[in-house]
Amino acid sequence: MIIRGYADTPLGQIHFAECDSGAPMLLLHQTPRSWDEYRELLPLLGARRRAIAMDTLGFGQSAAPPEHSIEAYAAGALALLDALDLDQVDLLGHHTGGVVAIEVAACAPARVRRLVLSSTPFVDAAARERRRHRPPIDLVETQPDGRHLAELWERRRSFYPEGRPDLLTRFVRDALRLQADELEAGHEAVGRYRMEQRLPLVTCPVLCLGASADPYAFPELEPLARHLAHATITVVEGGMVPLMEERASDVAAAVLDFLAGERP
Repeated sequence: MIIRGYADTPLGQIHFAECDSGAPMLLLHQTPRSWDEYRELLPLLGARRRAIAMDTLGFGQSAAPPEHSIEAYAAGALALLDALDLDQVDLLGHHTGGVVAIEVAACAPARVRRLVLSSTPFVDAAARERRRHRPPIDLVETQPDGRHLAELWERRRSFYPEGRPDLLTRFVRDALRLQADELEAGHEAVGRYRMEQRLPLVTCPVLCLGASADPYAFPELEPLARHLAHATITVVEGGMVPLMEERASDVAAAVLDFLAGERP
């Protein structure tokens, strides 16, 4: 059963959902989603772990961050761990959540036992330059007749499996929690992050999880893994951007197998 709650932190209230039956694991979602991205995965992981999916600061039902940056999002994750009295966790992040997870593991290595980076972009100087010139991903201009809602749907439609409008509906519902000028904030934070300076500080074992039909992140799977000292790669064939929802059982199997392994 999924239980939801709020934690009081120095950064404001942080909303989270959890299934509790073992050692703790924190899950970080992509932009502009919420804990709901892990609705299917939480019970599968929760059968063997205390699986906690948080709303990143500025998203879902959590408080706004002092600024939209990877560092601020990571500070929110650590604040939640403090509020829940968790000294060490396993950590999973998907897309933007993976970038946040890297920062958590880099700035507080003693608090991360194992790290799962799902569909996580590799952001170095060349990637930052490409992103600077890339058109917005989710930013749409609000229209009086509501056309922007269809535009938001259409921008994401090709990255979602056919016949699953329910998944895309959940994305749009999360996106609509934000102000129009916040829709791109998480993507912009990724585009500013100096990941190449932080990856050498990640010392724990890492699983780099790739979705082969994710055009954004899959090409960066191997470059990311090469820059991590203790990384292995697992690919979910046919997985798309909504990997956590679309292929939850495959993700759970890969993650639980990795977490059961011995530290190299």
